Amino acid sequence: MNSESQLSQTANSSFSMDDFAKALEKHDYQFQKGQVVHGKVFQLEHDGAYVDIGGKSSAFLPREEASLRAVTDLAEVLPLQEDMEFLIIRDQDAEGQVTLSRKQLEIQHIWEKLVQMQENSQTVQVRVTGVNKGGVTVDLLGLRGFIPRSHLAERDNLDALKGQTLTAGFLEVNLNTKKLILSQRLATRSSNFSLLEVGQLVEGKITGIKPFGVFVELNGVSALLHIKQVSQKFIESLEKVFQIGQPIKAVIIDLDEGKGRVAISTRVLENFPGEVLENMEEVMSSAEARANRAANKPAE
Repeated sequence: MNSESQLSQTANSSFSMDDFAKALEKHDYQFQKGQVVHGKVFQLEHDGAYVDIGGKSSAFLPREEASLRAVTDLAEVLPLQEDMEFLIIRDQDAEGQVTLSRKQLEIQHIWEKLVQMQENSQTVQVRVTGVNKGGVTVDLLGLRGFIPRSHLAERDNLDALKGQTLTAGFLEVNLNTKKLILSQRLATRSSNFSLLEVGQLVEGKITGIKPFGVFVELNGVSALLHIKQVSQKFIESLEKVFQIGQPIKAVIIDLDEGKGRVAISTRVLENFPGEVLENMEEVMSSAEARANRAANKPAE
C-alpha cells in the first residue's frame, strides 16, 4: 500500500487516533486467556461475581464457573475480599473485562494431580456412570474417564457394573485432549506386583510356550521363564518339557513394574545340570528348600 492510499484511508476512517488511545486504555494487555491470576471478589450478583485482579477493569466470574461441585450459595465458594486464584477463560471484551473461572482451575489442578499419580503408578477409586459397547464411563474427582472392555475384570455383564466403585490404574492421562483412559486390570496387576520381590519362590500356571521361553501366570501377573533359565543344560524344545496349564514353581530373578515384566528361573533350583528335565517332579516337590539354599539361607 502506498503512502497516498494510506493517508486517504486514515482521512476516511471515522476511528480517530483519540478513539484508538481510548480503546487501548480500556485494554490491559498483561491479562491473557489461559493465565492464572490472583484476585479478590468484591461483589456478588445472582449470575456471578465481580473480581478485582489489579487491572484497569474488574473481571467477571459467571455463576457456572464458581466451582466444580454444584453451588447454591456463591458466598460459600467465593468469600468476599479473600485473596484467591482464578483462571482467565475469555479474553477482554470491548470494555476491557476478562472472564474468570475457579471451576476450570480446579479441573486443571485435578489433571495435574492425575498425571503425577500416573507417573507414580498409583491406583484410584472410580465410580461407573455409564456403559457402552466398548467399555464403561467412570467418574473420577468430577472428571469423565473411560475403561475399555478389555481392561475390565468383568467383561460380559457390563450393565451390572453401573453405580459400582472400581479400583483402576492409569493407561492415558492427557490434559490437552482431555483423554482419561483407565484400567481395572492394571490396578490388579499393580497390587499383585507389590507382593513380589526378587529371590521369592512363586507358584503359577503355564499360559504360553514360545521358542524363547514359557509364560507363567502368577496371580494376575504374567512372568517369563526364559529358555536359558529353565535348566543348566541345553534345551532343544520347550514343548517337549512343558504343557499349557501345567503348575510350576520358580524363583523371581528380575522385576520391572513400570514395564510389567517379571523374570523367573527354575535353573537356580537344580542340584545338577539337567535335573529339571530329568526329574521335574522331585525339583518341584522340594522347591522351597532349594529356593532357600539358592538364596544362601539354611533350608527350613
